[in-house]
Amino acid sequence: MLRNRRKVRIETERMVLRPPVHADYREWTSLRQSSMDFLTRWEPSWSADHLSRRSFTNRVYWAQRSITGGSAVPLFLTRRDDEALLGAITLDNIRRGPSLSGTLGYWIGEGHARQGYMREAISAVVHYAFHRLDLSRIEAACLPENTPSRRLLESCGFKYEGVAQSYLQIDGRWRTHVLYAALRMDRRGRTDAG
Repeated sequence: MLRNRRKVRIETERMVLRPPVHADYREWTSLRQSSMDFLTRWEPSWSADHLSRRSFTNRVYWAQRSITGGSAVPLFLTRRDDEALLGAITLDNIRRGPSLSGTLGYWIGEGHARQGYMREAISAVVHYAFHRLDLSRIEAACLPENTPSRRLLESCGFKYEGVAQSYLQIDGRWRTHVLYAALRMDRRGRTDAG
């Protein structure tokens, strides 16, 4: 089982989702830098060394440890035809026992947004989580005003579940989030709440 966890690679129609490697540093830095204004209003504040090689190296080692330990599956989205880095998706906080759940987080470079890449990635990761990791519940949260992210989650089968007050620090302040979840055996109906 441990050996299989180290070999995480998910292929979709247009992309390969795979863990980050040290050689991704320049492309990752370039994509994050060029998309800074697009990303920072939805993310925790970037540390002063966010784009440094050392910070990226720590990110790669964390990804390796997380996959091996079964606590998270951090993946980069790369386009099949030219291997361009598009963004990232992470299934984190993987919980076993009676919970069998995980939390989904994602980002995409500004130039690749609204082209269906993240929808494809979310669908693939949710399928992987349900069928390879045997999870039962995938959770996601976003800011209430982030309409594109809410629509994305809903189009991938996530359903609105409620509101979490002061859920995460985003762009330097505690922000309330709307909560969504996808269930492996979902019998919930559609709701217009939230």
